[in-house]
Amino acid sequence: MITITKKVFLAHGHGGRKRLIDKTPAVQQVGPGRTPRISKVMALAIKFDGLLQDGTVADQSELARLAHVTQPRMTQIMNLLHLAPDIQEELLFLPPVVKGRDPIHERMLRPVAAAVDWAVQRQAWTRLRRERAE
Repeated sequence: MITITKKVFLAHGHGGRKRLIDKTPAVQQVGPGRTPRISKVMALAIKFDGLLQDGTVADQSELARLAHVTQPRMTQIMNLLHLAPDIQEELLFLPPVVKGRDPIHERMLRPVAAAVDWAVQRQAWTRLRRERAE
């Protein structure tokens, strides 16, 4: 036997009769393509940083254990936070990938994030975007 549980909303209708109200959430239309992986990884880095800042997790080692990744991989993810804020924002809002492979990978961004000066990062990011667009 199968039991289905659902919330039902009733309102008083015409003449005191009760009527059923449909409060199911509207289905959002999703555009073609998929979110680039680097956008998801950038969002994860920001989320992980928040967990570290508010003390939910003690350190990156604990975070790596909870995320089921190695400590070096966690460092690679967290190094994305060294990027200039405008680059981080661009990564978060990259256009969906309709077909094929992602044009930008985390490995490509490692030398960009390694640069200390944000102006140098922006130049490297501009070159990388131009190369990947061709």
